[in-house]
Amino acid sequence: MTTSTKHKAKVFRNLSTQGHLLLPNAWDAASARIFEAAGFPAIGTTSAGIAYSRGFRDAQQISREEMVHEVAIIARAVDIPVTADIEAGYGTGTDDVAETVRAVIDAGAVGINLEDNTHGGTLPLFDISTQAERIAAAKSAGEQSRITLTINARTDVFLLELGIDESERTSMAIERGHAYLAAGADLVFVPALIDTHITQHLSDAFGGRLNLMAMPRAPAASVLFDAGAQRVSLGPSAMLASLGTVQNIAQELQQTGTWSSIEASFFGFSEAETLFKHG
Repeated sequence: MTTSTKHKAKVFRNLSTQGHLLLPNAWDAASARIFEAAGFPAIGTTSAGIAYSRGFRDAQQISREEMVHEVAIIARAVDIPVTADIEAGYGTGTDDVAETVRAVIDAGAVGINLEDNTHGGTLPLFDISTQAERIAAAKSAGEQSRITLTINARTDVFLLELGIDESERTSMAIERGHAYLAAGADLVFVPALIDTHITQHLSDAFGGRLNLMAMPRAPAASVLFDAGAQRVSLGPSAMLASLGTVQNIAQELQQTGTWSSIEASFFGFSEAETLFKHG
């Protein structure tokens, strides 16, 4: 493990624990460089964004090897720390998770997101004890690689709308979050949660160690931070917005043969070349 990677791991751990970290998620080298050039101190990868750009659906339809390859491209493109979205670890067992963690660390990542979503298993989520063991395996793999790996443990109770109501979902998230933190996670990630009152409740339960995801109709990052979120990430939102832009371009070209949609957001060849001048 290089000294640079170890340093980035410590930097990212500090960024993640000090709070108010707004984390953009990249899906290729160009998006990663744009976020770095904008001044963000770290970036994450988006598994959905990477999958779509490679012709796959989300939820581990892309292979571990292909995902790790893309993580490596992104990590090489920037000088700032990169945390990798490894979905549910590309396998159900602890050995699967550990193998994936070692692979993304070798690819240059210094943090991970690990989901409890089974993606088609008998139950929607791994049971709590199984997921805790998987998190512990990820932590051990990071220690064996001799870096300070930051683990963002994701629970999909709100995303999948489990339980009979928000009160039950909140209780489920707290139970899982406590177990995940005890197993070695640094943060609990609750995508699809945007209610500030519930955010405050979960933040209090987790000692502030809460990550939320930006999405349409969500409050601004500052509001989520004030409600107790320690980290707010974009997830696939920027990539999906870029697809919306391409769709507008395609429809205008097809319908009118004009390109005002291109002109509205044109990046420029010189700007694109400048992104990679250090490459």
